Amino acid sequence: MADPEIPQRQLTPAEEARRRKRSIAIALALGAWVLLFFVLTIVKLGPQILSRPL
Repeated sequence: MADPEIPQRQLTPAEEARRRKRSIAIALALGAWVLLFFVLTIVKLGPQILSRPL
């Protein structure tokens, strides 16, 4: 929570747009990283991992 004694600077619409674009780019990069690890894990374990008995 922000300290009430420290004044908060208001962002301009351009700064808010840049922040939003940067946040979306980070989220997409993180999602791609997770997907890459998932695919590499499936490839390394082989396709038979999906048809194994539980």
